[in-house]
Amino acid sequence: MSYDPIDHDFERGLNNRRNILGDAWVERSLSNANSFNAEFQNMITRFAWNEIWGRPGLEQKTRRAIVLSITIALGRWEEFDLHVRAALLGDPANRLTPDELKEVLMQSAIYAGVPAANTAFTHAMAILREIGPQIGYVLESQAPAAVTHPGVGLEGRSSGKPALHYTVRARRNGKAPRHTVVLSHALGCDLTMWDELANLLAENCRVITYDHRGHGSSEAPPDMYDMASLADDAAALLRELDTGSVVWIGLSMGGMVGQELALRHPTLVSALVLANTTSGYPDAAREMWQQRIATVQAQGVETIGDAVMGRYFTEEFRGSHAATVARFRRRVVSTDAIGYAGCCHAVGNVDTTARLGAITVPTLVIAGELDQGTPIAMSQTLANGIPGAQLVVLKDASHLSCIEQPQAFSQVVRTFIGNL
Repeated sequence: MSYDPIDHDFERGLNNRRNILGDAWVERSLSNANSFNAEFQNMITRFAWNEIWGRPGLEQKTRRAIVLSITIALGRWEEFDLHVRAALLGDPANRLTPDELKEVLMQSAIYAGVPAANTAFTHAMAILREIGPQIGYVLESQAPAAVTHPGVGLEGRSSGKPALHYTVRARRNGKAPRHTVVLSHALGCDLTMWDELANLLAENCRVITYDHRGHGSSEAPPDMYDMASLADDAAALLRELDTGSVVWIGLSMGGMVGQELALRHPTLVSALVLANTTSGYPDAAREMWQQRIATVQAQGVETIGDAVMGRYFTEEFRGSHAATVARFRRRVVSTDAIGYAGCCHAVGNVDTTARLGAITVPTLVIAGELDQGTPIAMSQTLANGIPGAQLVVLKDASHLSCIEQPQAFSQVVRTFIGNL
């Protein structure tokens, strides 16, 4: 019979404890053990650091955030300080950045209370002032009135006519953005269509979203619009925001605007993503757009709400994501009738096919496998007509592919941008 003298629960826990808190802290703790507290040290090493921190079910960064939240809620400031230092100075694979630490404190303000979060910020800032040089972080003065919600960005309205509502998300880590990306929405939608992708891209890009004329919070001039006017709207906005050349990501109407923008204002576009869009419609489809205009003018946008949802989403998605579909339907039917009809005219008369060869920037064309509004053949025309363009078809996606298949959509977009 053999007996292993190694207590593996203790050894595993001690290893985890070192990985999370660092050797120096653990060595000090162990050297201070005595006949009174040694059993306690043994217990927490086995149970806290092996039984909990040894579980693979959560990433260590997530467990760090949980510990910080609980110590804030309970006001255990000595433990909080210990784990803040460990989180900021730990192994690069599991440490928290100052911005991630800030998010933990912000969330704690709601769930644990503002007084607790206020104390937590005070403690955290003292530690950041001390160890900031070690991690390349400097606390700088900033006025509270000057900050914006990072998930929304700075909102504004352009000074031109029509005035366009827009948002600007700065690159989250504060460094110079790799690209400025503009996201241009579909007919009957608004800039919130892009929230998920915009927040992903803002990790390392400056991201601009905006409402087309006649949509959302932008002005709706009377009259019928054309695609050249929508492209000129975009150009005026980009010049007002001093963007320089941008990566343009447009879906449906937004992709049509992107084509025209690249042709009319080539210095403003460095790359194009054209999703679920076309360079032109056959005569039968053009007549359909005229009929839609007449229906909206006579009966309002509400009348076409269900039909539009039938084209925007697959039947399966409409059944499994009813709340999402209802949200987009509310957005469509609340669109200004003048603006909707005006943009229908621009969309129905889009005509860039013969000029596609003049687009010389890197271009990604995205099609939805099940898209009836702009079938794959229309995307193939774009890919064939634009020199060097690549075509990706997303499975199980209809017209609003970025909503039906957000992970697949964002993956191909981020890969494309990453290779620019």
